[in-house]
Amino acid sequence: MSAFLFPVMLDLEGRECLVVGGGVVAARKVAGLLDAGARVTVLSPILAPAVLDIARDGRLRWWPREYTSGDVAGFALVMVATDDDDVNALVAAEARERAIWVNCADDPARCDFILPSVLRRGPLTVAVSTGGASPTVAHMVREELEAVLPPNYAALTEVVADVRRELRERGIALDAQRWRDALDGELKRLVAAGRPAEARERLRERIEGGPLRASPKTDCAGEAGARTEAATDA
Repeated sequence: MSAFLFPVMLDLEGRECLVVGGGVVAARKVAGLLDAGARVTVLSPILAPAVLDIARDGRLRWWPREYTSGDVAGFALVMVATDDDDVNALVAAEARERAIWVNCADDPARCDFILPSVLRRGPLTVAVSTGGASPTVAHMVREELEAVLPPNYAALTEVVADVRRELRERGIALDAQRWRDALDGELKRLVAAGRPAEARERLRERIEGGPLRASPKTDCAGEAGARTEAATDA
């Protein structure tokens, strides 16, 4: 595996994904895939209680048997989490032969991608990875970020998304700096106080009210010199 991985967010809505293995590790992978809207198949003779409950609810397809050569065919993505190294190696090799992305638990050399430690605040997602070098360090950093990204950042993201959508419908596109200037401390306080309508109105006024000054360093959007997803929009 490369020392420097390309970070990416995958849209798995409606995509067929295979998890080989049915234990505790597989359960975490299944949960993440389902949260992403994937259509999940689990291949394992037995399932951990958490996975079995999901299968009984009809939220995944269960193949109750051992892996057979060729089982990866037709899937968009494969995750392997068995305690049999030979099986893991076979699944990973067959997935790669078919150009199917594969993740093999605790074995970066057999992975086309690895799973980061994830922090979610509504539509805001922060993913931390060490490239497989130390999942413990990634987990520690994620926990530290939890302290500086309060839960109300979910509402803040939704407020900005609402106003951004309105502006786009009107054919207005703003550069990233103008958005950063508009996200001031007062906006953050309104969101934290549970007043999203007032927060949206303030953001509209800040955006449409003429030239903006750079926000103070304590404002919600400029605390660490953060960069936006795109250079020309929020």
